[in-house]
Amino acid sequence: MKVTTVGIDLAKNVFQVHGVDERGKAVLRKQLRRAQVAMFFGNLPPCVIGMEACASAHYWGRTLQRYGHTVRLMASQFVKPYVKTNKNDAADAEAICEAVSRSNMRFVPIKSVEQQAILSVHRVRQGFVKARTAQANQIRGLLGEFGLVIPKGIYNVAKRVPELLEDASNELPVPFRHLIERLTEHLKELDRQVKDFEKQIIAWHRSCELSLSASAFHAGRGMDSSREASHAAMTAFSKAVTRGSQLRVRLLPLASPLAPVRASTRTPRASSAVE
Repeated sequence: MKVTTVGIDLAKNVFQVHGVDERGKAVLRKQLRRAQVAMFFGNLPPCVIGMEACASAHYWGRTLQRYGHTVRLMASQFVKPYVKTNKNDAADAEAICEAVSRSNMRFVPIKSVEQQAILSVHRVRQGFVKARTAQANQIRGLLGEFGLVIPKGIYNVAKRVPELLEDASNELPVPFRHLIERLTEHLKELDRQVKDFEKQIIAWHRSCELSLSASAFHAGRGMDSSREASHAAMTAFSKAVTRGSQLRVRLLPLASPLAPVRASTRTPRASSAVE
């Protein structure tokens, strides 16, 4: 019997495959080692292949498309209702095979290598932003134990800490002053890393036709500045290419928290975070 639809349960080493024919009868149940996957599907006649949109799904989607297969990715929450028995690899592969054949199923677009790369930059940048915030909070907490209170905001930490360290009247021990100096240098390095990633993202935006088109669209809707339109475009693009995955890219605050924020005369806008 000719296999028309296949469901693959992805893994690090052992992949479970479930295939059915045009009448929906199971004709293929097989386990494949990672090194065997490409060769197996290279010898299989073109068919529809379903996978959950999880780690490495986009890589395998691109790989199997080269062999003429139609690859469709689905969010795991849409596959779960089709699991018929206790959760295991074979049951998951069968559920994926069943789900991908549904006409009303929502599919996740397969990302290109370039899209995956820029989203990795977004993800790493977000990690540095969290580390920067944690470092600022640690500095604020350590100084608070000596009765020195710094207002909220990373900019206030960068501004006030040097003043406190130079003030001899606060009776801070010399070793503690050196400790705060090292933590402040670390905070500055984290901020530098964030700025570098932001430059990469902006450079990508200016070179991406799709992102520029989205920016022009938002500018036509009355955005106040080209930068604001660029932010909206990058957010819309990131949301489009990450739907169904765990990654949620937030709107970039491209003005560094360590730089003074200029007063704005415009009406505050609602948060643009993509959740």
